[in-house]
Amino acid sequence: MSSRDALPLPQSDRPTATAPGHWVLARAGKRVLRPGGAALTTAMLARAELAGAQVVEFAPGLGRTATEICKAPISSYTGVDQDPDAAARVSQLVAAHGHALQADARETGLPDASADVVVGEAMLSMQSEKGKRQIIAEAVRLLRPGGRYAIHELGLRPDDVADAVKVDITKNLARAIHVNARPLTRAEWTALLTDAGLVVDWVGTAPMALLKPGRNLRDEGVRGVARILFNVLRDRELRRRVLTMRATFNKYKSHLEGIAIVAHRPEES
Repeated sequence: MSSRDALPLPQSDRPTATAPGHWVLARAGKRVLRPGGAALTTAMLARAELAGAQVVEFAPGLGRTATEICKAPISSYTGVDQDPDAAARVSQLVAAHGHALQADARETGLPDASADVVVGEAMLSMQSEKGKRQIIAEAVRLLRPGGRYAIHELGLRPDDVADAVKVDITKNLARAIHVNARPLTRAEWTALLTDAGLVVDWVGTAPMALLKPGRNLRDEGVRGVARILFNVLRDRELRRRVLTMRATFNKYKSHLEGIAIVAHRPEES
């Protein structure tokens, strides 16, 4: 076992019954915790133009995307995570390229215009509208002119989904994952970015299949799926939480998707 594997998972001190859903899935052994899966993340990173970039990643979590970022010939990597255990894990993963610091993505303390690329996945969805705007504003502050902001979040479809359906989805997601998730439509996500002064360059979507067998085989591999099944079958409370999340995702599968967007900060005139 590596020293990184010996580190506790984020929020491991919280009971499984009340822990946020993404960390419950991490306890089950799941390593790809993005709504659109690893393939959508790969497509997003390809369009973020990482080569030679100074990269900042908000909420890197277990560091799966950080590892992919560092495979590119980047100049440097800085992770920003509020959870000290997550920051410690990611720092070990990216030691050859940079580090991760414990800080709030709304106010990182990093210098103005110090990044070529800012990446954030599955974290804006967990914020209120105010929180979303604050984090996006911080990303814009960090970006140099021409720099790219790449996000991968939970989306709602179609763009004209009824308000009553939005409320129902938000309420039931909160009950299932114990986080006040507030997904947005494609039009709403792009509007948030353009309102902050960014120019949207690319949008990609994928089914929200976080707990589907086929997606897990692609994302986690056969050994990873076996690990997840073993952990879920031997832990009753873990099994209950995972099944509740799966039922909720299935109930709203026609309205949920993973959405990734790459936008850039315009060159200064």
